[in-house]
Amino acid sequence: MNKILILFITILLATPAAAGELRPATQGLAAVGGSSPVDFTMASAKPGGTYAKDAVPAQEERLGQALELPPSDFFALDEPKIAADELELKLPDVDLPQSDIPLTLNSKVEYFVNYFQTVGRTVFARWLSRSERYIPMMKQVLKKEGLPEDLVYLAMIESGFSPHAYSVASAVGPWQFMSGTGKRYALRIDQWIDERRDPLKSTVAAAMYLKELYGIFNKDWYLAAAGYNAGENKILRAIDMYDSRDFWQLSKGSYLKRETKEYVPRLLAAAIIAKDPARYGFADVAYLPPIEFDTVVIASRTDLELVAQICDVSYQTIRDLNPELRRWCTPPDYHHYELKLPLGKKRLFEAEYAKVPEEKRFVEKVLYTRFKAGKRDTLASIAGRFGSTPQALAELNHLKKGAKVKGKTLIVPLLAASGSSREEAKPEQAEARKGKSREFIKYYIVKEGDTLIALAKRFNVSASLLAAWNNLKAKVALRPGKRIIVAKYMEKKGAMTPLGDG
Repeated sequence: MNKILILFITILLATPAAAGELRPATQGLAAVGGSSPVDFTMASAKPGGTYAKDAVPAQEERLGQALELPPSDFFALDEPKIAADELELKLPDVDLPQSDIPLTLNSKVEYFVNYFQTVGRTVFARWLSRSERYIPMMKQVLKKEGLPEDLVYLAMIESGFSPHAYSVASAVGPWQFMSGTGKRYALRIDQWIDERRDPLKSTVAAAMYLKELYGIFNKDWYLAAAGYNAGENKILRAIDMYDSRDFWQLSKGSYLKRETKEYVPRLLAAAIIAKDPARYGFADVAYLPPIEFDTVVIASRTDLELVAQICDVSYQTIRDLNPELRRWCTPPDYHHYELKLPLGKKRLFEAEYAKVPEEKRFVEKVLYTRFKAGKRDTLASIAGRFGSTPQALAELNHLKKGAKVKGKTLIVPLLAASGSSREEAKPEQAEARKGKSREFIKYYIVKEGDTLIALAKRFNVSASLLAAWNNLKAKVALRPGKRIIVAKYMEKKGAMTPLGDG
């Protein structure tokens, strides 16, 4: 018996477990799978959510085969080393919505899908709400031009479908056209009208531009979209630089700006969510109704307030239907302007409008001139001087709200619309000169303490010119209550030009 006990203890001490060796809990499974036992240690967490793997790749692979599972996402292989911005995860297969542009789901697209669902949720919900107002009309245009209808989501990431969107780079409208590009595609842009804001006309222009880009980049919509953002020449240079026509490959380099690298992923993420919003948590969005309208041809300059009165709708309704108009009226030199009216109001408008004499269809409300800002001038100070607002001046001159204006020549209103409480009188029309030009005079009621020099500085003219206009001596004291001329303007084709010292 003692011999048997001694033999048993000897065998027990000879086993690896007695020596402190730990075997994997899966040894039995590994044996069943035909793999040899392996040593295995859990990964250790690194800051930032990445993990280091202690077991060698071959061991993990054998373990995965033994468990009949794919390699664990919990581990990141040490080799090969890949830069963080070049890492593209192999995501599980996801059923993407049907689309006529190629949809891709990789780590970059997944990032923006998650972003729009979390940090950007409020903004994206607003985009979705506004989308149904314009998408049907925009899709009709794109279809007519033979383009994929889902290119409408490019307008979503450009502007959130806002006709009044305005970027720091001075891009305007739902498709965010720069002035030069807009004019290249026949969009009219001047002080009276900016057709980049017209959802219909700007979509036609965008379709023409996208069709051109599609041809330039050999029918690759990812490169075409990147070209829409950065300009076709920028993308063509990147193709030459990296000798590749693959957008994802180009985006790994440093030549393209981050905005352009993220542009296509943002577009794809927006399309994926917008085509199936409920699946991504946007089931409760209140959509605006599709925009519907009739159009009428306006033969002469016409007040929008008159249009609103005839149609029995609010002034704002007419403005909202015609966001391209920058003033309170149709353009003065656009004799066949197509004005949008609420659906069903065309017949009523045409009948009643015909009864209004041409000279009563328009009443001058605001005149504009140019003003050169001084050293201490700001948008706020200039706005206060001309009865406007900093925001209105910034928009009128394509500036940011806080822009410095020292030395710049700005377009400014001579008088705010009717109802102004300022003491400056309305500009009055003088006798018509030769041709089509008209002269306007602006008067000011002198207040106590005013001097000729102070008023000259205030209205950006010389004291000698003020004296000449008003038959005054340069050093004469001004009598409070006296009305004097402080500005003269000539109107030519709707534009006001100041008459000054030459």
